[in-house]
Amino acid sequence: MIRGLIALLLVVVAMPAAGVAQSQMELNQQAGAALKEADRQFNAVYTKLRARLGPESRARLQTAEEAWLRFRDKECEFIGGPTTGGSINGMIIAYCQERLTLVRVKDLETQLNCQEGNLSCVRN
Repeated sequence: MIRGLIALLLVVVAMPAAGVAQSQMELNQQAGAALKEADRQFNAVYTKLRARLGPESRARLQTAEEAWLRFRDKECEFIGGPTTGGSINGMIIAYCQERLTLVRVKDLETQLNCQEGNLSCVRN
């Protein structure tokens, strides 16, 4: 009986934990999922902010976001440069993009929740 329990314990300990990546492919998939979630948050706050703005401010916001996306992608290419050609490269770039996207979400939320009288807020 004790041998059976020990064998069962060894099997349970050797099993990978649920949600814990065990291969580079799984790590890359987790990074991709994290980026997808960050993009979802970005699109939600961007849509809310855009709806509050007038036509001129919406156009400026769109121009700013297009430039920001180019910056994000180029910055993460730079960060991932040392791993180019390696299996980890996709993960490095995705986590970089996720991090920068979440920073941008906070920036847009600041605009969305600006206090009255703050001159750095875009109101129209």
